[in-house]
Amino acid sequence: MKFENIGDLRVLVETARGGSLTAAARVLEVTPAAASAMLKRLEAQLGTRLFERSTRAMRLTPQGQTLLDYAARALELLEEGAGQALSESGALRGTLRVAAPSDLGRGVLLPWLDAFALRHPGVHIALSVSDRVQDVRRDAVDLALRYGAQAADSQLVARPLYTAERVACATPGYLARHGAPAHPLELARHNCITLHIGGRRELRWRFEGAGERVEVAVDGDRSVDDGAIARDWALAGAGIVYKSALDLRAYLRDGRLVPVLPGWQGQRYVLHAVLPSNRFVPARVRALVDHLAACFEALAGEDRAAASG
Repeated sequence: MKFENIGDLRVLVETARGGSLTAAARVLEVTPAAASAMLKRLEAQLGTRLFERSTRAMRLTPQGQTLLDYAARALELLEEGAGQALSESGALRGTLRVAAPSDLGRGVLLPWLDAFALRHPGVHIALSVSDRVQDVRRDAVDLALRYGAQAADSQLVARPLYTAERVACATPGYLARHGAPAHPLELARHNCITLHIGGRRELRWRFEGAGERVEVAVDGDRSVDDGAIARDWALAGAGIVYKSALDLRAYLRDGRLVPVLPGWQGQRYVLHAVLPSNRFVPARVRALVDHLAACFEALAGEDRAAASG
């Protein structure tokens, strides 16, 4: 069967993603009426309904789901082919869908992404910042930045970028009021700001130092699934937070936050660039991964220089 209008397939894909024709119309920059007409034309051409329509939502029929799987891949391949053709002429073009943890995205990545955008004006960067682990394949993400074991998946390719150490820290004001713990076990007597990781509240913090490994049970009056909010609570003097030193780099440097256990090492996690393994990687994605790798290597060089005095 020959499809007369590729735009009709785009309506199918975006309606499935957004859950409504209005959402699809917004993405495709057409009117809802035009999107509806395109979907009806596609259904008429196929002789079958692709969605079950109701006043609340549009739900894919089995036939619609089958076509969606093929249409999404076909449109993706077309976009990649166009991007590759343009990249061979020296210009990178197309959309880069990037997902990153909230604090890392806001505090570290933004200037690096700005530099990349200036170098490649034909690339549109669509950044999603959230501490929810996104499904790279289902959510149509080109590149996700993930810490540690979150990167492990046989259907994904993970390139290590940086080794980050978690640090327990608080404001000087909090420590003046409550005192600084001399040993990790003393954290049990402090108000600890905890994170929800993978849907579970993290109530055990791990440290190494003085020839021993310690796992301490912590608690406090605040917990959150967003690392940026946990950081802001710590900056407000609400308690001790245990987060990647990479995310807190600027605040540790200017003294707004200080490590509470300087003789102890927190857990280490490798930050990965994660992308699907089952498809061709567009030149713009490879270019961004290389750019971020260079930025993180420069950061690691600064860390080594600071450690050597």
